[in-house]
Amino acid sequence: MFIGEYLYIVDHKKRLAIPSKFRKTLGKKAIVTKGIDTCLTVYPITEWEKLARKLESLPSSKVDARGFVRIMLAGAVDVGLDKLGRILIPDYLKKYAGLKKEVVILGLSNRIEIWDKTKWKNYKDKTEKDIGDMASRLEELGV
Repeated sequence: MFIGEYLYIVDHKKRLAIPSKFRKTLGKKAIVTKGIDTCLTVYPITEWEKLARKLESLPSSKVDARGFVRIMLAGAVDVGLDKLGRILIPDYLKKYAGLKKEVVILGLSNRIEIWDKTKWKNYKDKTEKDIGDMASRLEELGV
């Protein structure tokens, strides 16, 4: 399980170290794709396969389904972790997420998100202010 928030650096060769706590669960290969809210999402292969099956089942006749599937699947890349636990972030994904040098890596149970440090701070500050209202709305969903 992935949990926690970690500050890391993307080096000049576009490599990003994955927190050591996450490496065993992630394995030697992972999938990185465009995430929601302009971040990147990293999936272990087994979790990606589950998601891909769900995406495949969406009706291609629906505009939203087609668009979402295209962005998620066409935007994805498989990455290997090197001996130091680093992955290479392709330029198109780095650009999509607006990643600069400092990034925040989040553990979110079955996946990891990678955020530009400033974007994460802004998102987190805004979201934390609304946490009480969110909790009330989630209660309606049985959470």
